[in-house]
Amino acid sequence: MPLTSSDATPATLPPADFAARLREALSALADPQRAPAMAAYMKGHFAFFGVPMPARRAAVKPLVVALGRRPDPDWLLAVAEALWACEERECQYVAADLLVKFARLLEARHEPRLARLVQTRAWWDTVDPLASRVYGTLVRSAPALCERLDAYASHPDLWLRRVAILHQLSCADDTDRARLDAILTANLAHTDFFIRKAMGWALREFAYTDPDWVRAWLGAHADEVSGLTRREALKRIG
Repeated sequence: MPLTSSDATPATLPPADFAARLREALSALADPQRAPAMAAYMKGHFAFFGVPMPARRAAVKPLVVALGRRPDPDWLLAVAEALWACEERECQYVAADLLVKFARLLEARHEPRLARLVQTRAWWDTVDPLASRVYGTLVRSAPALCERLDAYASHPDLWLRRVAILHQLSCADDTDRARLDAILTANLAHTDFFIRKAMGWALREFAYTDPDWVRAWLGAHADEVSGLTRREALKRIG
């Protein structure tokens, strides 16, 4: 339901109530004709309202804007967790967007809750923004977390591995090359498509900053790196 002038501000609502308002905004736009194709694109793993990204973001924008610039990060994570429990995939997209928007407010103590989101209802569509935009921001503000991310590079959960591989994606020349090398090397023998694709993506993105480093890394591991990783890595530098 829309906010009225007599309503409490959104950030004073219980997190579950605010999450319910966000879900209602999406439900009002449900398109049963579009939903099956969206579900099929995600290999049938999730149900969808059938709301495309522009309409989804427009629908929740008034509620998000009303949060102001500094909602309480614990409250924000609780909202994300409530949205993560919803059946429809668009709810997780809204949660990820919220966490990206306010990533600068998160602290090291919040990381275990982020890790649970990564591992719950997990697929690339929610893991990737959490990895590159949320974890990337968090690690820059809390560098002590680097050790934990380095450990994720060999974690049994492949999605936490993907977070480790992608969390420096937007760091450009601030990328820690030694850490990137160690994380990628730890996954050379991994056979999963999503790991090999992420490795290639990380290398391809870093090639914008240091193509010689990327070529040298591929050369040093020529007998180990997968064809998928190599092709992705070289797309922009040949």
